[in-house]
Amino acid sequence: MKLYAYCFTEDGDAPSESLTGIGGSQVRVLKAEGFSVLVSNFSADTVPVNRHNVLAHSAVIQRVLAHTTPLPLRFGALAGEEQLRNYVSAKHEALQEKFDSIRGCIEMNVKLISQGAEVVAEPHLPEPADKPGTAFLVQKKREILGSETRIAEAKRLTVWLEQHVGDLIKEASIEQGRTEKLILAASHLLERGVLEQYRARLKAAREERPELHFLVSGPWAPYSFANIELEFKSQFGVS
Repeated sequence: MKLYAYCFTEDGDAPSESLTGIGGSQVRVLKAEGFSVLVSNFSADTVPVNRHNVLAHSAVIQRVLAHTTPLPLRFGALAGEEQLRNYVSAKHEALQEKFDSIRGCIEMNVKLISQGAEVVAEPHLPEPADKPGTAFLVQKKREILGSETRIAEAKRLTVWLEQHVGDLIKEASIEQGRTEKLILAASHLLERGVLEQYRARLKAAREERPELHFLVSGPWAPYSFANIELEFKSQFGVS
């Protein structure tokens, strides 16, 4: 029997109430060397990626987040009990270091999206001559300059956003200039106690830049800051 693994917590921090997870299975706590792993029984070899399963996975982690800061696993992590215990033993130091960095924290996500008139101006180039090769080169030049302009604008907005909320953030993960509309995508790790102040700062920032659409979500478990080689297949040959 394989186990579906949802997240790690520090020993004693797992919620005491009854939880159900993937496939309606009861979630239980597997204790290993000072940590707890929230798991449920799973009989198949792979986990179907569908709305119901994804929401069930997320719901378990969000319930844990209401009590403590979990170290979340990505959707679909399957392992046997022995493999999980071996993993904790092999990665004990890395797990402890990661918990030291995220303890008492939550993740917030902010996307800055242009709306209405374009925030990033289209670069001006002369109209191409009536030759296919010249037209192609000019179009490629437009695309390159447009991308460079978007990235430059994204960098300016990164600095601007940092000025508003930077002192409240412990760590940040930033993606810049992904598309013409999505200028900036930021994941912020912050302590729970500053959440309302953080939201107020974002509200003030939004009022400064009405031409931008702010898409704010969270609080979440720190998915963007949980990268500690939680790859069971590469470590132990399991899914």
